[in-house]
Amino acid sequence: MIGPDFTNISRVLSRIDEINRQFNMYQQDTAPVKSRFVDVLDEVQNGKKRVRVKNISGKTSYTELQSVIDECAEKYNIDNELIRAMIQVESGWNTDAVSNKGAQGLMQLMPRTAAMLGVKNPFDPEQNIEGGVRYISDLTDKYRGDIEKALAAYNAGPARVDSGDIPDVSKRYVKNIMAIYRKLREMS
Repeated sequence: MIGPDFTNISRVLSRIDEINRQFNMYQQDTAPVKSRFVDVLDEVQNGKKRVRVKNISGKTSYTELQSVIDECAEKYNIDNELIRAMIQVESGWNTDAVSNKGAQGLMQLMPRTAAMLGVKNPFDPEQNIEGGVRYISDLTDKYRGDIEKALAAYNAGPARVDSGDIPDVSKRYVKNIMAIYRKLREMS
């Protein structure tokens, strides 16, 4: 055979198309949902408000969770906009999100962290947000108000931050959240 074999790639792409077709059958009555980070960032930068409706995929919206976010923001002394930015980057407002490392829910809590925070169901938006906000608040206290260090610890773990060994992926994570956070603060 001359050249690369694209058989497996073609099969994967066909399967993705099939899943998309099946998924789209359930979304005919809902507003289109963009989930790529660049699309979301572009909308935030252009000041467009996004309206999402709860649908079969577990997607939700800030509007649906505003009271929970506001309550947790006040209770743990964390900016509402920071919580919103974290949820956007962590899960794209998908209550059913699970990362390839096992982080779960809107604020992507690892199972051990969720258990430590008393979160019994990480897919319950209220429990997940409460746990995630409490955790970022604890980290912000630990790093004496340094939000960027707290975010790096939220993503990579406090031990990595304490050792000074912050992975590049965590640095990008912090940069992305801070960009959205600043835009949300400008808009409010």
